[in-house]
Amino acid sequence: MKGKKGFFIVTVICCLFCFACGKGKEESILVVGTNPEFVPFEYMEGEEIKGFDIDLMNQIGKKIGKKVEIKSMNFDGLLPALQSKKIDVVIAGMTATEERKKHVNFTKNYYISQQNIMVKENKEHNLEQLKGQKIGVVLGYTGDVFISSKNEYSVERFNSASAAILALQADKVSAVILDEEPAKQYVKQNSGLSTFAIYEGKEEYAIALHKDNISLLEEIDKALEDLKEDGSYDKLYQQYFTK
Repeated sequence: MKGKKGFFIVTVICCLFCFACGKGKEESILVVGTNPEFVPFEYMEGEEIKGFDIDLMNQIGKKIGKKVEIKSMNFDGLLPALQSKKIDVVIAGMTATEERKKHVNFTKNYYISQQNIMVKENKEHNLEQLKGQKIGVVLGYTGDVFISSKNEYSVERFNSASAAILALQADKVSAVILDEEPAKQYVKQNSGLSTFAIYEGKEEYAIALHKDNISLLEEIDKALEDLKEDGSYDKLYQQYFTK
């Protein structure tokens, strides 16, 4: 009996050890939600999600000792997934608006942007000229919030930027409102399109976290600061935005 009891105790200890190891492994993974429809911040290359945000998040993961696992989802589903703790953070060229701050926390900003209008070449290119016309936006993007607050426009919402661009090319909408850098990238990739800035203020991209996750927020903010100080952020910026 003594031998069996000793064997049982050893078995229990081993199981507890394995459980603890498994739990530690699970906690070392940072589940990151994104929407890969936002070139050059996040986009699909074959079966892989790539982009400035993805590279930045991977470098942050290394700084805080966590393996980054990227999950793709619709943009308007990102914050609900974060609030329900299906993901740990969101990085998706997301503007840290006052409305969003009511529901989630944001890190310090990592990029400053503004909104652009995309039109076919030689078409009207400012908001005044586009009054009464149909404007395409991506559901939940800043452009959606921006133009929906104005009553002079008919708004057509799409689930992705690529769908909005196709509608513009097919004359189903007169213009598309999109963040500055993705708008420039789509113009480069699609002949016959032009883009112009809307001068109504700048917006700050930041990483979103659950309201309860204060320690992770502090870790990521510190990692961002370190990446800017050691030159890693500047190298990424040069790679994606100065070509």
